Amino acid sequence: MKKIVTLIALVMLFPLSYASGNVSNGKSLTSTCQACHGETGNSVSPAFPNIAGQNAQYLLKQLLEIQNGEREVLTMTGILDNLSKADLLDIAYYYEAQARNQGAAKQELVELGESIYRSGIPRKNIAACTACHSPKGNGNGPAAFPALAGQWPDYTVTQLKNFQAGVRHNDGESQMMRTTAMDMNEKEMSAVASYLFGLQ
Repeated sequence: MKKIVTLIALVMLFPLSYASGNVSNGKSLTSTCQACHGETGNSVSPAFPNIAGQNAQYLLKQLLEIQNGEREVLTMTGILDNLSKADLLDIAYYYEAQARNQGAAKQELVELGESIYRSGIPRKNIAACTACHSPKGNGNGPAAFPALAGQWPDYTVTQLKNFQAGVRHNDGESQMMRTTAMDMNEKEMSAVASYLFGLQ
């Protein structure tokens, strides 16, 4: 827990720095993205993440890691191969500039989901999600922590399970997400994912 807090503090002091991207050029490069993520980054299927309104720094990090194979996303195999870092930056800034859709949480899961998001699970030594993802789920752009509000619950649960299983491991040397997801059960994952879907 102390390691996670220390890492967050360091990231806040020394944020990742990226130049600004060209939104107009980014839009022109997204034709192949639209089949899964929709025209403006709001996907029509919970199998694919909503990326509209997502922090550009986080998106660029993911795109670069998918491109170099550090993060495996089978549906994106080869799609980014011919794009430069500048292209990926422009795509990231285009999606950041789009309005994020909002969903609605399942009423029966709100209490548990909100408790986990805002207070963590103390008996399991799981930290509050707000520490990195902000009280309103907007993430932390300079630190490349993702916005989570409005994300499809199915997608969020899948990512938590992937971190838990070690299938996804691009959360840095701190292993923040793998540590967080390690002791979460499916009910807890579903509750916080549902809460995030409706968070505004």
